Amino acid sequence: MTKILNVSHLGKRYKSGSKELTVLDDVSFTVEAGSTFAIIGPSGSGKTTLLGLCAGLDEPDSGTVELCGVELNGLTEDERAQLRNKQVGFIFQNFQLLPTLTALENVIVPLELQGVKGARKTGEELLDKVGLKDRMHHYPSQLSGGEQQRVALARAFSNKPSILFADEPTGNLDEETGEKVIQLLFDLNKEAGTTLIIISHDLELAKRNQHIIQLKGGKLVANEITAVL
Repeated sequence: MTKILNVSHLGKRYKSGSKELTVLDDVSFTVEAGSTFAIIGPSGSGKTTLLGLCAGLDEPDSGTVELCGVELNGLTEDERAQLRNKQVGFIFQNFQLLPTLTALENVIVPLELQGVKGARKTGEELLDKVGLKDRMHHYPSQLSGGEQQRVALARAFSNKPSILFADEPTGNLDEETGEKVIQLLFDLNKEAGTTLIIISHDLELAKRNQHIIQLKGGKLVANEITAVL
C-alpha cells in the first residue's frame, strides 16, 4: 500500500533555561494511506510535538518527515501551509471554532479561502451528516461541547483531506458525548477514505485503530498492528 506519512529518525529538543530538553528522540514509523493510526502515551511523552512535526506545523532538529509524498524538510513555512490547506485536516481538544461565526460559517471558511465552488452546499451537507442540520446558524457559544466538536468534525472533512490529525478529540467531553463524537469520526473517515491519525492517552480508543505506536519519554517504545479491520 501507499505510504502517506513516513517519519525517519525524528528528533526535537527545546531549551529550558540553561538546560536542553529532548522531547522526541530518534522516532521512526510509517503510516499507510487509508489506514487508522493511533499515537498513545502519557502526558509529556511527546505526542503533540510529534503531531506538529508530522503536519509541518514545526520543524525537527534531526530526521525527516515525508507527508503526502512531499518531504517537509527544506520547505518554507508558506509551502508547508499550502500543503496543509490542500491535504490535511485537524481536530483539536478545544474545538478551535471562531466565536464570531456561525456553525455553518466555521465549516465553510476554509473552502471559501481556497475559492472552492459550492462551499455552502458542502457545509450544509456535512453539518447534516453530524446531526446539526437545525443548529447550523447557531454560534459556538450557543452550542454544547459535543455540538462544537461535531462542527469541528464537519470542518475537518470539508476540504476532503488526504490525512486527518485528531489531537485528544474527546479530551473536553464527557464519556457518553465523547463516544458519539468518536463514532461519527470513524464513520465520516470510512466514508471519505481518509487516513486518520488519533493522538490520545486512551488505550481503549487506540485499540479501535488498525495500528498503534506508543511514546514514553520522547522515545518510541511500542509499534503494533491491532486486530481491528
